[in-house]
Amino acid sequence: MWPWDHVAVAYIAYSAYARARGRRPSATTAVVVVIAAIAPDMIDKPLSWWLAVLPSSRSLGHSAFTAAGVVAVTGAVQRRVGPAGLTPAVAIGYASHLLGDVAYPLVVKGSLRVEFLLWPLVPAVADSTPDPFTHVSELFAAFLGYLSTPAGTAYLVLDLVLLLGAAALWFSDGAPGVGPLRYWTASSGER
Repeated sequence: MWPWDHVAVAYIAYSAYARARGRRPSATTAVVVVIAAIAPDMIDKPLSWWLAVLPSSRSLGHSAFTAAGVVAVTGAVQRRVGPAGLTPAVAIGYASHLLGDVAYPLVVKGSLRVEFLLWPLVPAVADSTPDPFTHVSELFAAFLGYLSTPAGTAYLVLDLVLLLGAAALWFSDGAPGVGPLRYWTASSGER
């Protein structure tokens, strides 16, 4: 799954959770759910592809054990320092990433892969990617090739619906997170 898809799925899931509780995502929870949605890749890809300290780009960060630990630590910290509002955002963002990484190969290739969820109990298949930039280019080229197939065209349409739906929902929620983003990216003279 591509990062933007992880973010879209996580935001939709968190917004549905918040709405079911009679709320809308806040700026903070929107940012947290986005960070949690990409966290497994931000842990595993650099540590595997660039530093070669992990055996696979789906190991430590993609483990259900790590996910449970991250959510537990978030909950414990939140109970000590304030309301537990961030814990659901972390849990939903992180879990949606893992579920997306199970669903994507199942939908695209018909392949059910869940062993990475049990790392380190189940050894990860080692990545053989000497150059991360070359690997990402190869993945993107293979993806473009897939898009030229009838199944790829259907996937592209569904993906666009997902992304546009997530964007529409985000705007409907008041575009949470834009204020802090504008502040962080403003030049020091504008603050």
